[in-house]
Amino acid sequence: MRHVDFSPLYRSTVGFDRLFTMLDSLAQPENGQTYPPYNIERTAEDAYRISMAVAGFSETEISIEAHRNVLTVKGEKAEEQSDDRQFLHRGIASRAFERRFQLADHVEVVGAELKNGLLHIDLKRNIPEEMKPRRIEISASPSSAKQIEAQSVN
Repeated sequence: MRHVDFSPLYRSTVGFDRLFTMLDSLAQPENGQTYPPYNIERTAEDAYRISMAVAGFSETEISIEAHRNVLTVKGEKAEEQSDDRQFLHRGIASRAFERRFQLADHVEVVGAELKNGLLHIDLKRNIPEEMKPRRIEISASPSSAKQIEAQSVN
């Protein structure tokens, strides 16, 4: 695996540390984590939805936490104490999981809903008014411009 050295860029940039860390983490494999499967979709101009297949989990067995641009979804099944069941085939996964999603700046979790075995997490990007682009009006210069003339020295 190839590792990229971003140290020359640190000398000429300010405040991009997180960006370089994220780029560096893209080269790292996600440890082959494929459970639970999920979709990320854009539902509007500034709205997104993460849908995760969490069949068999209830609302009390799933926790969602957003902290410093990281969304963490954890699921942990309560241990079943029934010894009278004997599985001939066990294809429904009920193992514990933890998924982390990197959120961009100003992306907030709006809500979450568990419906038909799918966990839907709605996100919205709220850019503060002072961060939005604004139009700067150009004022006309005064028509009476001063002219500087050189005086001749005799």
